[in-house]
Amino acid sequence: MTNINLFFQILSKLDKSIFKKLVKENQTDEHQKGFNSWTHLISMLFGQFANSKSKSAWGK
Repeated sequence: MTNINLFFQILSKLDKSIFKKLVKENQTDEHQKGFNSWTHLISMLFGQFANSKSKSAWGK
């Protein structure tokens, strides 16, 4: 539970209005069909902080 609270404390330091401005300028959500850019960022950060490992389809 402490790790999740720490994750949310880190996220609270991100300025979502600046992020939304960058998304709009670069049109990164224009053709999204699932995750928007903010959700994608959060999921990628969570994976990094959780030290997630993916299983490679290449056998390594």
